[in-house]
Amino acid sequence: MKMSSEIAAKANTYRLQRITTPEDLETRLMNDGGAILTLGDRILVAGYFYDPNGRSYYGATYRFTTANHTCEGQIELRSISEDTFEDNGHAIVWAMAN
Repeated sequence: MKMSSEIAAKANTYRLQRITTPEDLETRLMNDGGAILTLGDRILVAGYFYDPNGRSYYGATYRFTTANHTCEGQIELRSISEDTFEDNGHAIVWAMAN
């Protein structure tokens, strides 16, 4: 799947890897106040990126690219929220809806 230029730009801003594993993603995000949830073949992300307006959380989704759905399975970035949120709960709600 070819990534849109908007998603690629946001991935660069938030320093999100385009292809990774759930384990690597969680390790990177947990140090910065983020969270991930596995839901079927998707990984739901609430990430944190400082914003002085107080809406520092964003939502993102990844999908497994192989049948290996363990922490070491390959996942690919699929979407990032256009808006930012006041907390990680709202970011996860966005990810669940997308």
